[in-house]
Amino acid sequence: MRALLVRRDILLLVLARLIDMAGSNALWIALGVRVKELTGSDSAAGLTFFAFVLGTLGAPLCGAVVDRLRRAPLLIALNLFSMVLVLPLLLVHDRHGIWICYAVMVLYGLANGTSGSAMTALTQTLIPPEHLGDANGLLQTLLQGVRLVAPLLGAGVLSTFDLAPLVVGDAATFALAALLVALIRLRENGPRHPGPEEERQAAGARLTAGFRHIAGTPALRQFTVATMIAVIAFGFSQSVLFAVVDSGLHRPPAFVGVLGASQAAGAVVAGAGAAVLMRRAGEARTVVFGLVLSAAGFLLTAVPALPAVVPGTVLMGTGLPWIIAGGTTLLQRRTPARLTGRADAALGVLIGVPQTAAIAVGAALIALVDYRVMLVLMAVLTSVAACYLATRTAQPATGTPPNGPVTTSA
Repeated sequence: MRALLVRRDILLLVLARLIDMAGSNALWIALGVRVKELTGSDSAAGLTFFAFVLGTLGAPLCGAVVDRLRRAPLLIALNLFSMVLVLPLLLVHDRHGIWICYAVMVLYGLANGTSGSAMTALTQTLIPPEHLGDANGLLQTLLQGVRLVAPLLGAGVLSTFDLAPLVVGDAATFALAALLVALIRLRENGPRHPGPEEERQAAGARLTAGFRHIAGTPALRQFTVATMIAVIAFGFSQSVLFAVVDSGLHRPPAFVGVLGASQAAGAVVAGAGAAVLMRRAGEARTVVFGLVLSAAGFLLTAVPALPAVVPGTVLMGTGLPWIIAGGTTLLQRRTPARLTGRADAALGVLIGVPQTAAIAVGAALIALVDYRVMLVLMAVLTSVAACYLATRTAQPATGTPPNGPVTTSA
């Protein structure tokens, strides 16, 4: 994995992603905490994440844009747009400004979904297929390392100063990320114009090409079904963690940052082993292992005691990099470059719709249902997803070419 960072363009792309995510993660957690402080509501805090995921549902149109344009200039433009986008958060001083948080997070989600698709496609262009697993494992390790520090930083700055330094800092990280991407020397082909066959397709057919590719590729279809089940549980967690801190541990809202850091600590360790696990077990079984660990983490977090909650959040964090790295590598290996943007965007929508609904439902349920009941339900959902994928996947080694034979069941 270290050999990948020797290549200048890959190093610049990774640094841009890390810097972007450092500012964003610090702000996201602090924004949820700030909304909780201003409103006293776990539901209102959870809805900040709902607004973000809602914005990602514009992904099909964004994926089509990614597949038509050069990815590096698009990433530069998106980072500069996001730099300006976060600045209205400086106007939030009381509960009457909460709507600004939600509006910014919707647009933030749209920009983040588009840049995620562009990043996936650009990574596929920069890195040979046989090294994609290593690259995604490395990226997850570094990103989770950032997430280890960023929640604590965000909560600490918020409690010591206010939201303003985090907003300005996030804007600065977007500007720096744009600069780093601009330094990449890769000369991409010009904007891709659709061929005669695509020209004959209706606009709707071109926009849905990513969905049709996922539906027609058994390994991707099965991963997507399993993930759609699991993200309901992860959607509930956005509001449940605030209740764990408040009702279970009787700590102030900023303690959510500590739990976020414990999640990231588990994720750093898991990310470092993701590439090895994918080589030995395959991408889909790596996802299965991640789902199993997440289910165990949900159950432990239901115990209202710090010695149980901290290991529980560590396990939740350990599972996520395996799910993300396994799914991302699976998509990149089984998708032609001309479809990568739309396929990644389609996957984002298929996962984002149930996740968005789950965040909204979770924000309502947490006021009516004991958080421990919800955590048990979350463990059941992730266990069902793991069992589904485990019984339908028999993958070859990850060195098999993308179009190589795959043994699956329907």
